[in-house]
Amino acid sequence: MADADDHIIRIKGLRNRFGEQTVHDGLDLEVRRGEILGVVGGSGTGKSVLMRSIIGLQTPEAGEVEVFGEPTLGRDETETLDIRKRWGVLFQGGALFSTLTVAENVQVPLREFYPDLDLALLDEIASYKVVMTGLPADAGPKYPAELSGGMRKRAGLARALALDPELLFLDEPTAGLDPIGAAAFDQLTQGLQRTLGLTVFLITHDLDTLYAICDRVAVLADKKVIAVGTIPELLATDHPWIQEYFNGPRGRNAVAAQEQAGAGHVGPGQPRTADADAAARPTDVARLADGQRTQGSFADNAARGAPVSDATRTLGRTDAARTTGTK
Repeated sequence: MADADDHIIRIKGLRNRFGEQTVHDGLDLEVRRGEILGVVGGSGTGKSVLMRSIIGLQTPEAGEVEVFGEPTLGRDETETLDIRKRWGVLFQGGALFSTLTVAENVQVPLREFYPDLDLALLDEIASYKVVMTGLPADAGPKYPAELSGGMRKRAGLARALALDPELLFLDEPTAGLDPIGAAAFDQLTQGLQRTLGLTVFLITHDLDTLYAICDRVAVLADKKVIAVGTIPELLATDHPWIQEYFNGPRGRNAVAAQEQAGAGHVGPGQPRTADADAAARPTDVARLADGQRTQGSFADNAARGAPVSDATRTLGRTDAARTTGTK
């Protein structure tokens, strides 16, 4: 059992209502530091509402929310500034600003939290994040309308990573992607989580994603989180929705694909898992690990008055790491 200090998010007694409709009532959930937690539930169970309640975009009617050990409800933006700097969010579809380029989108949180950063430094950080999420270097000057759906999601992920967060929220990141694109995004997510030590709160309907990369899964139903655990633990419960979800035709296909991947074989047309992809083609994220660590809280250092020359030397190291990661 995880120690109390290992929980990065704690939610107790959450209630969300919209008019006469109650979405959550008495919802409890704890997210462990360093895990990828999948969040599933039927349509209308309030998965996105739950995420929005955690990050402060939805005000619950009742309950408690703690992130990094700090309460977030009932506090204004200035009081939660230090907390909000420590998380990043990928909304459904990427949610990019259509009138800004990819690089400018990535710079939005940097400009919000560090308004005095030099423009050249903003450009360097944005270009690094773009490449780190698997986009080509020339994607930075492009507008969202010029990108494919998968590229827009990667651009949204680059923005979510702009502040080097500890906690990453992903809302339906593989929705609308083809199986190969979805598997590649799973691989990227798992690679980033392992390399950067992220905690990931991942809302999804994708059973392949759950089997491939999630450490635990939280199930929303009946206005609550009815179960949290590994997939084998969930399969041992007798709740009808859980049984139908995981033991239906798609669930059986996901199990078969996972078993094939575990045996080192992925058949033609079968969904690939993140681990199987990583074994076949090591992700560039691992090669960028040193660059990300040296960058670290780069914006923080600059905001504290670190000389630009020091920042440039750090970026030189990240550029070297980026170069070795190219094919």
